[in-house]
Amino acid sequence: MFKFVALFALIAYTSGSPIVATPYGLAAPVGLAPSVVKTVEYDANPHYSYTYSVNDAITGDSKSQSETRQGDVVTGEYSFVEADGSFRRVVYNADPVNGFNAVVSKTAGVAPVAKVIAPVAKVLAPAYHGPVGYAKAIAPAYPYYG
Repeated sequence: MFKFVALFALIAYTSGSPIVATPYGLAAPVGLAPSVVKTVEYDANPHYSYTYSVNDAITGDSKSQSETRQGDVVTGEYSFVEADGSFRRVVYNADPVNGFNAVVSKTAGVAPVAKVIAPVAKVLAPAYHGPVGYAKAIAPAYPYYG
């Protein structure tokens, strides 16, 4: 009995004690933190250009892309071989006057993708019929009260 009283007294004491939150670290005051000032120059005529291509003979992945920007005009193209073997090419142009325009062309593949189908067997294997077995049902291990 004494152990239960002591246990409940300890639980009541610990649950009633205040929890003091302590920070993990002290932050620097805002006034003392160094300020970072960056000067970003505006480029009135931005330009970039990139090109890449992938031709993987193992996986059959074949694609390419290129894009060029001169000021506010972006031109580019990308192409890839689709799963059915056809070749798709997209040529696009974007400018502030005409917006985004794309011309998509699709050509049939050089050789269609051939699916290999296993031939159907013309002679069926003979089915052998053995003797029919019989097993008695096993009664459940628990008693049935019903």
